Order: sequence, then C-alpha cells, then structure tokens
Amino acid sequence: MNKMPKSYLPDTEREGLTQNGIYLAESQAAGEAGDEETAWAWLKYAELPDHALMTMKVNLGADFIREKGLRTETAEARYGKNWLEAR
Repeated sequence: MNKMPKSYLPDTEREGLTQNGIYLAESQAAGEAGDEETAWAWLKYAELPDHALMTMKVNLGADFIREKGLRTETAEARYGKNWLEAR
C-alpha cells in the first residue's frame, strides 16, 4: 500500500470535501508551505480536468506529465488513449 504524502491541511479544512477535493487542497496547502515535492505528490492522486492536462502538455510537454505521474484518465476519455503522443 502506498504511503500518503505529508499532510499540510488541517482536519477542519477537509470537512465537506470530496476525496478528490482533499487531494487538490492538500496539494495547494503543501505548495503554500513551500513544499513543492509534496504538492506534486498529492496532485498525482487527483483527477484533473482534461483541459488542465492538455494545457500542461502544450506548455510543459508530455514527459512532464509522465514524470510527475499524473492521472490522465480524463484526458484519455476526451482526446483518445494516445493523446500524450499525438502532436
């Protein structure tokens, strides 16, 4: 089982959030604390919108998405299974 990244989010701020919302909020809290590595570690659990992933691909490259280990199901559903390889 994977050990979850360090938490920066107080329990009170988790209340009412979906699991995906917790991942996103944890990522943001880690980034605000200056812990970029942990921010990305949390983000790899999140389900990101297809357009956000496409923007990352265009601006940072497909290898960036692979290196960060980001989930890509939403983009695959919209753009096709090989969207990262497509130009």
